[in-house]
Parts: sequence; C-alpha cells; structure tokens
Amino acid sequence: MSLPRVYGMSSSGNCYKVRLLLEQLQLPYEWIEIDIRTGVTRQAQFLERNPNGRVPTLEYQSGQYLAESNAILVYLAEGSRFWPAHRLGRAQALQWMFFEQYSHEPYIAVARFICGALPPQHERRSELPRLQERGYQALAVMERHLGAARFFAGDGYSVADIALYAYTHAAGDGGFDLQRFPAVRAWIERVQSQPHFVPLPPLPGD
Repeated sequence: MSLPRVYGMSSSGNCYKVRLLLEQLQLPYEWIEIDIRTGVTRQAQFLERNPNGRVPTLEYQSGQYLAESNAILVYLAEGSRFWPAHRLGRAQALQWMFFEQYSHEPYIAVARFICGALPPQHERRSELPRLQERGYQALAVMERHLGAARFFAGDGYSVADIALYAYTHAAGDGGFDLQRFPAVRAWIERVQSQPHFVPLPPLPGD
C-alpha cells in the first residue's frame, strides 16, 4: 500500500478531523467512504480492522490499523508544525484533546446527530436539554481559555485546535447559540483562515 488509507464517513466530525489534518499536511491519502448507518462497521471484515467497529480508522501500513480520531491526529502530526515541539505544549495539546473527547464531543456531537440526522419526533430528542446544558458548559470552558489565548496549545495552531474545531464550529446544528461565545467565534475564524483548510460536509439529508 503506497498511501495511508482512511476509512471514514465524510459528515462525521471525528472523521473530518483526520481529513482536515491530512489536507493541511498536504499528505496524499486514500479515503474509503463508510456509511455507518448501513451496519457495515459491525461486520466481521471491518471488525478485523477496528474491533470497536467505528470510524475513523487509519490503515497506515498494509494490514496495520489505528483507531480513535485523536490518536490518529497525534500519529499523523508527529514531526510536523501541528504537534508542539516542547514537552509542555504537547501535554497541553493532549489536555485539550482529552477534554474534547470527555467533556465536549459526547454532548455537542450527539446533539448535532439528534437534531440533524433523526426524525423530528424521535424519542432521543428528550436527551437534548441535558446535552445542551453540558455542551454549553464545555463551550464556556473554551471561551474562558480563548479570552486570553489565540489557540489551545502554546502560541500556535495544532492538533488540539483541529480536534476541538470539528464539532464546535457545527454546534449550531445541535441547537447551540455560538453568539454567546465571541472568543470562540473569533477562534473559529482563525482556524478557517489556516492554509489548506477544508470544510466539514453537511450531515446526510441536509
């Protein structure tokens, strides 16, 4: 295999993180579109690649796979300007990437999915008040940080920003009002101004 291969769903924010970094690295890659709604990630062939049955999954060498979006970001960014050169900067990047997966994505991304991919009368809409409460808490943490800093790890744009940008900029799809967070909105504009930026495709059906 000559190119890294990404198994991903284009409208997924977690998959988009990997695509955005690859584009900004200007690293050639192969994208294999996977529609998780079909159940294909639960089939034996895919489970051999990722026993957790999720996307994104990176095939970095023939038959060698890496799962979890933020782990893939760290692997791809190693040795580049997107992975901080100093010890503290790397720890700060990981701090925010752990925050994204534990305190941010489970609320903002799930609210986006419920609002954008499920029917209006779906029973999961009852989850939205709690998801939005916790999502707003995460956005407030980001707002406080960005009130005094341009980016999330040291002074420069890094994988921490990519990890947080993916679902933050699309938070409106889940009913969040980003007008309440001017520092976050300014940071979103800084991310979008980075070289080789590519946008997140809409959810299916949008």
